[in-house]
Amino acid sequence: MKSREEMLATLTEILVEDFEIDEADITLEANLYEDLELDSIDAVDLVVKLSQIIGKKINPDAFRRVRTVQDVIDEIEKLLLTA
Repeated sequence: MKSREEMLATLTEILVEDFEIDEADITLEANLYEDLELDSIDAVDLVVKLSQIIGKKINPDAFRRVRTVQDVIDEIEKLLLTA
């Protein structure tokens, strides 16, 4: 997962397969909680799944500020850049 496009594709795949979200609803601007209807437990599950995929521990505090799909990609990118 190197490019932002790959990150979006991976995130979309997780949201569709694991959280049964309609792919058409997943945009960079989509709010995870309001538009995609994730709850706090879903958010924790998402962080765990992303951690496994990128092979790095994700600080839960960093994801407390995440609200949109774009925010998730931004946080993943920051983690990958500190490799």
